[in-house]
Amino acid sequence: MNFSIEITIKTDLLELPKVKDVYITMLPGNDYREVATKASELVKSGFNPVPHFPARSIKNQAELKDYVTRCKDGGVKQALVIGGSAQPIGDFHCSLQLLKTGLFEGWKIGIAGHPDGSPDISDSDLEKAMNDKKPFADYIVTQWLLDFNPISKFISKQTLPVHVGITGPLKISSLLKFANIVGAKNSINFLKSNVTKAVDLLKPRDPNDIIENLKGSTKNFHIYTFGGLKETNKWLTENNYA
Repeated sequence: MNFSIEITIKTDLLELPKVKDVYITMLPGNDYREVATKASELVKSGFNPVPHFPARSIKNQAELKDYVTRCKDGGVKQALVIGGSAQPIGDFHCSLQLLKTGLFEGWKIGIAGHPDGSPDISDSDLEKAMNDKKPFADYIVTQWLLDFNPISKFISKQTLPVHVGITGPLKISSLLKFANIVGAKNSINFLKSNVTKAVDLLKPRDPNDIIENLKGSTKNFHIYTFGGLKETNKWLTENNYA
């Protein structure tokens, strides 16, 4: 089983589990130069950094080129190219525009997958966007879900390897909150139908079930920790995943 993990520019690298691929999220308002610096630190620490390139958070071609150059100079060889936040701050409004620049040539490129759909785009437009991006990509990283059925269906339709998004161990109440934020409707319904009493909301839920159900379809899982890096590290170690 192969696991990757997602961190922010403020994450202490000493807290990272023993996984090779570490994705660096570029949140709205973050400085891309800080993301590039974090990527360089990860290289020096023996990790394979995968910085996010969110199209709608990058102002223009010159800024994109500077971001790519800083990452290349720091030893980066892989990136996740995504749409990002809802409102563009500059010239780019979708990840396909970034991919078409040719600036990522020679890198391993991941693109986003949405088995549960997206609140910002129709399912048909989402499918078209995915097909348009595939010629530029090496693999797909999905949004995190809790119900394996839509993920399984999604994987069966893809021509690229799929890295399935999962969460680290979190309370169900926290999962419901994050599911509402990203509009993961199937995960919300799945959680609600599987919570038998109020006390269950306070129990941590680990991703073992979803891994067990999908390990025949993929060996790659991408962990969203939502600040629970310590709990995720413990879970990986206890299950001999790291």
